[in-house]
Amino acid sequence: MSQEASPAPRSLAEALRARDDASLAALLRSRPDLITPVPTDLTQLATRAGTRASVLRALERLDRFALQTAEALAVAPDPASDATLLGLMAGDAGDETVAAALPRALGTLREQALVWGDDDRLRLVRTARELLAPSPQHPSPTGLGPTVHEATSGMSPGRIQEIVTTAGLASTHDSVSAVTALTALFTDREKMAGLLAGAPEGSLEVLSRLVWGPPYGQVTPEPAAHLRWLLDRGLLLPTAPGTVVLPREVALHLRAGRAHRRPEPLPPAVEPTATHRPQGVDATAAGQAHTALATVEELLKDWDEGGPAVLRAGGLSVRDLKRTAVALDAPEPVAAFWIELAYAAGLLASDGEADERYAATPFYDEWLERPPAERWALLARAWLTATRAPGLVGGRDAKDRTLSALGPGLDRSAAPEVRHRVLTLLAGLPAGTAPDPESVLARLHWERPLRGAASASRPGRGTPAEDLRTRLARWTLTEAELLGVTGRGALSGHGRALLGAPAAGTADSTDTGGTAVPGGAPHGAGSPTGTAGPTGAAASAGTAGPAGADTAEPPGPGAKLPVRHRATAPATPASPAPLPALLHAPAPLSPTEQAAATAAAARLLAPLLPEPLDHVLLQADLTAVAPGPLERPLAEMLGVLADVESKGGATVYRFTPASVRRALDAGRAAADLHDFLARHSRTPVPQPLAYLIDDVARKHGHLRVGAASAYVRCDDDALLNEILADKRATALRLRRLAPTVLAAQSDPAALLEGLRAMGFAPAAESAEGDVLITRAHAHRTPPRTAPEPVPDGPPPPDPTLLTAAIRAIRAGDLAATTPRKQTGTDPAAGEPPRTSSADTLATVQAAVLTGDSLWIGYVNAEGAASQRVIAPIRVEGGFVTAYDHTADEVRTYPLHRITGVAELAED
Repeated sequence: MSQEASPAPRSLAEALRARDDASLAALLRSRPDLITPVPTDLTQLATRAGTRASVLRALERLDRFALQTAEALAVAPDPASDATLLGLMAGDAGDETVAAALPRALGTLREQALVWGDDDRLRLVRTARELLAPSPQHPSPTGLGPTVHEATSGMSPGRIQEIVTTAGLASTHDSVSAVTALTALFTDREKMAGLLAGAPEGSLEVLSRLVWGPPYGQVTPEPAAHLRWLLDRGLLLPTAPGTVVLPREVALHLRAGRAHRRPEPLPPAVEPTATHRPQGVDATAAGQAHTALATVEELLKDWDEGGPAVLRAGGLSVRDLKRTAVALDAPEPVAAFWIELAYAAGLLASDGEADERYAATPFYDEWLERPPAERWALLARAWLTATRAPGLVGGRDAKDRTLSALGPGLDRSAAPEVRHRVLTLLAGLPAGTAPDPESVLARLHWERPLRGAASASRPGRGTPAEDLRTRLARWTLTEAELLGVTGRGALSGHGRALLGAPAAGTADSTDTGGTAVPGGAPHGAGSPTGTAGPTGAAASAGTAGPAGADTAEPPGPGAKLPVRHRATAPATPASPAPLPALLHAPAPLSPTEQAAATAAAARLLAPLLPEPLDHVLLQADLTAVAPGPLERPLAEMLGVLADVESKGGATVYRFTPASVRRALDAGRAAADLHDFLARHSRTPVPQPLAYLIDDVARKHGHLRVGAASAYVRCDDDALLNEILADKRATALRLRRLAPTVLAAQSDPAALLEGLRAMGFAPAAESAEGDVLITRAHAHRTPPRTAPEPVPDGPPPPDPTLLTAAIRAIRAGDLAATTPRKQTGTDPAAGEPPRTSSADTLATVQAAVLTGDSLWIGYVNAEGAASQRVIAPIRVEGGFVTAYDHTADEVRTYPLHRITGVAELAED
């Protein structure tokens, strides 16, 4: 961005003051933490932009090349020219790609107020320089060490003179000029080439091991001759007993001027692995979407009468998760995903009772009444925006506690952004194209290099632990396939609509390279990027390098989610997108846009879902086959009358005496069951099934069980004699009260179960002697809302807030910087004026007569103090009506709230 202000800005506040409103809006949009709360003026905005927390957040959102540019500025002189920066990025030989990409990266840093100043005086914000500049505790990501001046700051003047003389330079009268001469030698390419040409064998090898970092190494008290040669000429400088460092100027000469081993000006391309017909992808995704709906319904139906108990610390126990996985016929990580998805969609919650349990919410019943496509769209939208990461279930938190499904500690604020970005990259490919997952991960790592920092091996393990962002991306690819957003690895048409992306017909319909959207965590004290320090042969020569390691969050069992494996055909790597195409990444949709995109996705999915059927096929082996999804009333009744034997493209139900008795217990008569099967079967009702229903119905209710504590009555006393004679009835402790009545010392429910286990078909009856109809009682929680996502910092401001904030900041800055007339009681810098009530009234009345503007201090009803520039119009009734230059409107102020006034200096 060109700086139009003249003279050049002397501070970040002056640089911000020279910006127009569009540039300030871009800054506040990219760094929303600066607007929470709204700064009073541009000086406060600049101060807030330089705080450590805000700078860290801004650095985390830089792409790889923008971050490399900031790292190069951190090791460049302060200030640095754009030519110096280009030399650090492209090296002595130059690089056209780097040179073309550098203005964009520099523009990003300027837009986010990390860099300010003219092109010939570029300055990195001091906090960013402190974070990125090299130090012994925090090595630079560039792998460079301290400058000669920094490395010799504690060295004796005599030793410095010895180094200067040995290096072939004339001795000087003071250390400062000696260090300056040594620096000039190391930055002169020709002189350095001549100096290194006379290096003994082995010296250049040591330098080559240190050149790309870490720049520190160990030496023995009596170093070898080739090391002594380096030490005597300042090519290695001591920093502590036994420790030496390669000066930054020497390293840059050996690197041919480059600050980074491999600049990455362009993002890696997302490479395809397979191409399918778009219609096949959509059909596969629709089939999986139907399975997702069925799985969620099955889960909540299993918990319909009250699900598992809530752990004291919150969440689902491991035993209940395993039981649910068995019921869903899915691995535990997949079961955890379905549970968390239902929770995120607001279909599942805890009931809040004393004996707290999980159950479906009232919204679940409303959800069931919606068309299937709308039900899926609600699930997909909840998944896309949720911050909870089901893949973490089973892992450990920072306190080494197990992370449980539905429990605390699963929120990861980066999850929605990663999901959206992964799907956006898929949307950038031609329709039906499945990407290589590793190329997707590489692209995400380029866009957020700090959050995707290099993983380190966990202690005691040989495999590297992936960082959280990488695991979130892997889980996104797997979960999208489970949910039906993708099919066969490619983004479906309704998945594309869910993102608000246009339908893809060609490869260039969407930018596959999207913009690097900035992001990550700051580099810690681990090793910088580059090769390891001196080891092996160098160690035997008296030098050794430290091994740094970054720690990463341990992976959870979510890594075991099934991944579709496909044969990978050799593909020609796609050439990077041209630079202009990288400047605009699609941002996440607003709530209104997301609602419209969800509705569009539902419309596209609806024709692809199978129509519910109103019939089944009855077979002679007491089974029924449902050749597709059934209408809800039919499915519910069949679920009571029969047991599900197998699921898949077709569902097989089996009729048993217990299942038929269950239907009779629910109040159905034998005739009702015969009529139901005859109406809904495309095949005749098999005779064995009709006999089974009649046989169970004939026995059903012959015995009646009530509460005495419990009793059994039957008109057939011979049947009661049979029960009493049966040894299996001993546990029920029955005794005869009358020829047709037996009393038991167990409760009615236990008595019912005991008699049924003995092969009888008893029926429960009420105190009036009527048969009790037993139906499943659906247990629902009180009304619950879906869990709120945990935001990743303040949300981006909307245009209305941006406009109001910029207006307020400009107004406050105008009040703070407007010249005032000098008086004997001038307030301190940044403080509002203070005058007595009489002086305030007199000054305001005089300004009404002369038409002059005034600078006032004002305290509003909430007690917030501010400064304003006003042009008084009239004073009456204890109020002053004035044109407020800061608000650009006429306002009325109570005089008792004005803390003081001051006249403005004349132009």
